[in-house]
Amino acid sequence: MVRPESAVFFFEEDSSIPESSKPLMLEAVLFCPILKWMSDKLMADGVQRFFVVCGPRFADEARACFPPEAQVTVSEQYSELMDFLNVPDPVLVMPRAALPAPEAGAGFVYAAAGYELQEAWKERMTNNVTAAELVGGWLPVYGLDTIAELEALLRRRVVERHVRAGVRVLDMDAVYIDPRVKIGRGTMLLPGTILQGETCIGENCQIGPNALVNSCTVGSGVIINASQVNESTLGDGCDVGPYAHIRPNCQVGEKCHVGAFVQLKNCVLGKGTKMSHLTYVGDADVGAGVNFGCGTITTNYDGFKKYRCTIGDNAFIGCNTNLVAPVTVGEGAYIAAGATITKDVPADALAVARSRQENKEGWAARRRRMHGKS
Repeated sequence: MVRPESAVFFFEEDSSIPESSKPLMLEAVLFCPILKWMSDKLMADGVQRFFVVCGPRFADEARACFPPEAQVTVSEQYSELMDFLNVPDPVLVMPRAALPAPEAGAGFVYAAAGYELQEAWKERMTNNVTAAELVGGWLPVYGLDTIAELEALLRRRVVERHVRAGVRVLDMDAVYIDPRVKIGRGTMLLPGTILQGETCIGENCQIGPNALVNSCTVGSGVIINASQVNESTLGDGCDVGPYAHIRPNCQVGEKCHVGAFVQLKNCVLGKGTKMSHLTYVGDADVGAGVNFGCGTITTNYDGFKKYRCTIGDNAFIGCNTNLVAPVTVGEGAYIAAGATITKDVPADALAVARSRQENKEGWAARRRRMHGKS
């Protein structure tokens, strides 16, 4: 038989499915939906057209398992399926959730000419298609127990694939890699590393120990130590952690330092900007070469709306500074430690916003005597 260029997937969905559950094809194996495993394998094999028999409740999740440019129809309408099958060429039929495995023999996956499937399914949907040819290479998934059994096998295979491509893995039993992840040669994965989603990591990085990277683009020479990075971009030569948390929509420039107990959210950092510890930068546009002292906070929320801060190149933000957004700090400006900034700071200015120190001589001794202590 000619290799099929079309495929039909049947979700195991009916009216008895509890509200909290989902079709088995949408359950995740190594963080990746089974349908995504299936579609990626079929596209690599040359399949170009897809029909997913699925109701509207899960239609968006199903479509998300295919690239935006793919020819995909997601529908439970019988007439649309018949139109899809109106071809003489063979169509692959995936009657249930399955995972690709080269060693699996022929079993439940089959292919037949589109016209023949139309004829066989005139009265009712059935897998009893006389002219069908069985196709191997797929392991059936019957439930969450099957996923638990297969996940360890597939996890190992994904790790081994990256090792063969030049990735260093210190302990192959202590890392978890989504099959969609791409990793550059020379990168080291330390124990406790979890890589999820459409993550792309450059060359000669060090990820871990105990690091989570989810749907990120990471440049080359980056270090992520005991931290979480989500849906963001890290430039070449950055170092993150330990115990940092980068939330979605952050763009961290080259050679930035995001240190211990720092949290970023929806912000842009220019090249070489540094924040060593205990800092929160959210909803901010930060230039290059900026230094953040310990305890700096962009106070971006007034209880109703979020506001952004803008900080120019080479600004110096002293320790325990509050930047009350919206506010702009000019290039090269200095902010004194302990300041709460509510007005724009001009370039090259020094901003001081704190009370003048006053010492009360003898106050501590008098207080101790009041409480009967010398």
